[in-house]
Order: sequence, then C-alpha cells, then structure tokens
Amino acid sequence: MPYTIKLRTDAFAKSVRLAGFRSDYALAKAMEVNRSTVARVLSGDLQPGAAFIGGALTALAPMQFDDLFEIVPTQR
Repeated sequence: MPYTIKLRTDAFAKSVRLAGFRSDYALAKAMEVNRSTVARVLSGDLQPGAAFIGGALTALAPMQFDDLFEIVPTQR
C-alpha cells in the first residue's frame, strides 16, 4: 500500500502562531517557499513536498517531523 505525508494542520497553525509569524507571507519567506505554496498546502489543495517540509522544520524549529506531519495511506 502506498503512503503519503499529510500536514497536521492544527499543530502547524499553533506552531506558526507561537513562532510569531503573523502572515502566510512572513512564514513563506522564512520557509523559503512561495506564499501560494503555503496557502495551497494549508487548504489541502497540495500535498506537502520536500521543500515545504524542510522549510517548515527549519522555520518552526524545534518542532520535529512527527509534530507537524503524519504518514498516511494514499487514498485511491
């Protein structure tokens, strides 16, 4: 069975607030991704890719992968 990575949106949003990011733009800049990428992942229109995951873990340190993401079976 194939798997994919899903954003834990509640934990991510809380981490963003606690880190002091006041906008998707500020967060995207810290993550070194486009603001539209942040918005699309948060809305569920896009799965988090390597750049998003790496950027999130860097910008939201000391959060760990398991704090912000989960591995789930791919829905067919």
